[in-house]
Amino acid sequence: MTHAPRHWWLGVAWALGVAALGGALTTLDAWYAGLQQPPWKPADAWFGPVWTTIFALCVVAGVHAWRGAPNVAARQRVLRAYAMNSVANVAWSALFFYAQRPDWALAEVGVLWASVLHLWWVTRQNHRRAAWCLVPYWLWVSFAAALNAAVVNANAPFA
Repeated sequence: MTHAPRHWWLGVAWALGVAALGGALTTLDAWYAGLQQPPWKPADAWFGPVWTTIFALCVVAGVHAWRGAPNVAARQRVLRAYAMNSVANVAWSALFFYAQRPDWALAEVGVLWASVLHLWWVTRQNHRRAAWCLVPYWLWVSFAAALNAAVVNANAPFA
């Protein structure tokens, strides 16, 4: 039996850590239940499976980009891009749910969106096919930005 290379295990561990941290900051409490949501918002039960799929695709893209990088400097660029995206991803949850500031999260979602495009660009430099794994992430963050804007418009101001 062949064992998965260490890269895959590290990628999975990283994704699980980011998901766990973001999940810990995401509370569907009375404050969240009291927000007016647009009618086109998916059911809350959809968010877990969507994010699980996105994180799995990020692991595939990241490991292939890292392994396809031609040198140490390129591998470091891959790791930095994924680390910066992880921070932006968790920051959105911290702002929207933990700080209960969808308005601040709306400003930050631009950073998250740009970081996903940067991930795509860095991944594409090292593994063109793997970059396609990041397209659903970019589409989901684009959708989430529109959803975030609708929540802000329906519920502002926030204090």
